[in-house]
Amino acid sequence: MDHVIGPLDLSAHVDEALAVQAAAFGLGPDEVAVRRQIVLRHMTHPGARALGATVRGRLVGFVYGMPNDRAHWWSTVVEPYLRAQGTDDWLDDSFVITELHVHPSYQNRGAGRALITTITDAATEPRSILSAIDTESPARGLYRSLGYQDLARRVVFPSAPKPYAVMGATLPLYRPPAG
Repeated sequence: MDHVIGPLDLSAHVDEALAVQAAAFGLGPDEVAVRRQIVLRHMTHPGARALGATVRGRLVGFVYGMPNDRAHWWSTVVEPYLRAQGTDDWLDDSFVITELHVHPSYQNRGAGRALITTITDAATEPRSILSAIDTESPARGLYRSLGYQDLARRVVFPSAPKPYAVMGATLPLYRPPAG
């Protein structure tokens, strides 16, 4: 695919990004409206960064994240699950991938891999954490191929219909040898 990965002013392009997320995740207008406020709030956090994948100038995927902070809502939800597994130290010195979405028409063409490796390559933290729906999926397969491992499973977020897995990887992310 001829996607181009580059910096994304997510606050200015939040509606385009959420249209991608809505298509990828099957979100309705009410969910998009809630997520819009969350994204705009997240982008005010110190160190928050976003990248976009574009094809002929059209946003087809995006990723954003930030240095993790135990005071953030996500960390407060996942911390007891991680502590029960003895992995809550992953909440420190980690770059959290907050969202990574690629429009269904452009999935399985390398955009997601390029987005997550590019954003984590610029991280100063020694590792990365994220959460993904706790089911075997192309997304979880991608994360495992990059070196992410399960830190906790069956993590329940308030209002989320399905449980999540929290995954972590040391940085830089794994890349298979060329050839």
